[in-house]
Amino acid sequence: MRSISEVRATFLALHVPGTPLLIPNPLDPGSAKLLVSLGFQALASTSSGFAASLGRADGEVTQAEAIAHVAALAQAVAVPVSADLEHGFGDNPEAVFDTVSAAAATGLAGCSIEDFSGDPDAPIYPLSLAVERITAAAQAAHGLDAPLVLTARAENLIHGIDDLADTIARLQAFQEAGADVLYAPGLTRLEDVRQVAAAVDRPVNVLARPGLGSVADLAAASVARISVGGAFAFASLAALSRAGTDLLKQGSFGYLDDAAAGHAQLLAALKRQ
Repeated sequence: MRSISEVRATFLALHVPGTPLLIPNPLDPGSAKLLVSLGFQALASTSSGFAASLGRADGEVTQAEAIAHVAALAQAVAVPVSADLEHGFGDNPEAVFDTVSAAAATGLAGCSIEDFSGDPDAPIYPLSLAVERITAAAQAAHGLDAPLVLTARAENLIHGIDDLADTIARLQAFQEAGADVLYAPGLTRLEDVRQVAAAVDRPVNVLARPGLGSVADLAAASVARISVGGAFAFASLAALSRAGTDLLKQGSFGYLDDAAAGHAQLLAALKRQ
């Protein structure tokens, strides 16, 4: 077993611009084990996928629930795991510091903090407060014998603020505040990805979205990490919906072949642990 210092150092080293780390987002330990068995080198939690597994919308999970969830993921696999800690479960920097500190104690390799406030009237924190929050997160993440890899997220593009210049300014400020990785999940154009990557001096994470092309296209744009967010979780729910409709409406069992394949893949993954 590698030490937590080795796991965290390995995670940061996997962020290479032009050779992006493909980091899927499982929603439970079983899916985490399956994804690792496929060959993925690191994983990240998904706040929306986890919330859906509890029958809730994104943003409705408590800090305690989120920490317990990411701890279970980190304990289930040997590869690095990064936690989606949303806005740190509090507006002020002190709350962010406490959340990152709690996450760091679980064996995680990294975590992310976003500047989305959850307030529909003011969804994005003012830049000064957003920077203070990332500064606090960096103090918690880096004030350890084995520093946690901190990802800072600029969320304006997915919350109705179509302002790439503001996105870049925020990411640059988060870089100066101590973030190790930068992430703007609302990017939908490859040219915008290129501009972001050229404007900062930290590895850039991009969320896989329609219009961004292939992994090779994002690699050519100097992306260092590609994540899927809640997509895998919701794809699994779509498969569940199809199976349920097949049984309820068609009166047939067409899903059984996929079920057998999935069961076999999970068993194989468990044997590799």
